Amino acid sequence: MALRDRLADPKSPERRPRRAAYALPTLFTAGNVYLGYISILRSFRGAILAGSGGPGAADNFSSAAIAIGAAVFLDGLDGRIARLTNTTSDFGREMDSLADVISFGIAPAVLAFAWGVQFVDTSIGAHVRGQLFNAGYLIAFLFLLCGAARLARFNIQKNPIPKNPGRPDRKYFVGLPIPAAAGMVAAVVYACDAQPIAWWPLSVAWLALLALLGFLMVSTWRYYSFKGLNLSKPYTPLLIVLLGGFIFLIRNYSQEVLLAMAAAYVGSGIVIRVGGIVRRRLRHSVPPHAPEHQIG
Repeated sequence: MALRDRLADPKSPERRPRRAAYALPTLFTAGNVYLGYISILRSFRGAILAGSGGPGAADNFSSAAIAIGAAVFLDGLDGRIARLTNTTSDFGREMDSLADVISFGIAPAVLAFAWGVQFVDTSIGAHVRGQLFNAGYLIAFLFLLCGAARLARFNIQKNPIPKNPGRPDRKYFVGLPIPAAAGMVAAVVYACDAQPIAWWPLSVAWLALLALLGFLMVSTWRYYSFKGLNLSKPYTPLLIVLLGGFIFLIRNYSQEVLLAMAAAYVGSGIVIRVGGIVRRRLRHSVPPHAPEHQIG
């Protein structure tokens, strides 16, 4: 018996789910909000310790990044569970969007500034440092604003079409999803052992990455959606072996693997977009074949 059939109300003529079933995906969404809240608190705690010179700042920044990564995992589960249990609703969709603003908008913006800008070496001068701070305030805010705009666009569009549509049998996101952008921020912090950036060129590069992530979120570029994966059908033993190898890599090389995964997904939309532009230009640059003329 399928899960949605087990949760169906036998007294309902339409076989609608029991009311208690609607709480299941909401619990995952609430966990998403909680992890975002914990990430913000850990970022504040890390900033306080780093400013006072006390130990443990990197541990708190690392915990903030891990909380965002765990929220990404939960965000991928709540919608899938709602579809499996047939408990999708307008309330759940709005709740999920509000949770995403906290966990994938505010939390990574706070972490990005506290970790990547606030503790730049003071030897660069007060004026230059002040300008860098102003740029950090602005770009972190734009990251949050672009994420909120991305969620609003996702909610109002029924069948969004990317600027460079792909194969009709595959599902795509229009623009970089906000969990992927937040995951990229968390993966970079985690891969760098959460030690705050002190060299100003690295801080500038960090702000450039934040600005790029904000642009990709509001763009109409194509990103692959994994919603088409069906976890209920049987898979080959090879996939089980690959999954086991993936778990091993995550367990032993989590920093490198998570950073590579986040960078690969963020870069996939750029590669697809650039590849489409190159293909169109090559197609237009090839002259049409001249008609053959027979002699005699």
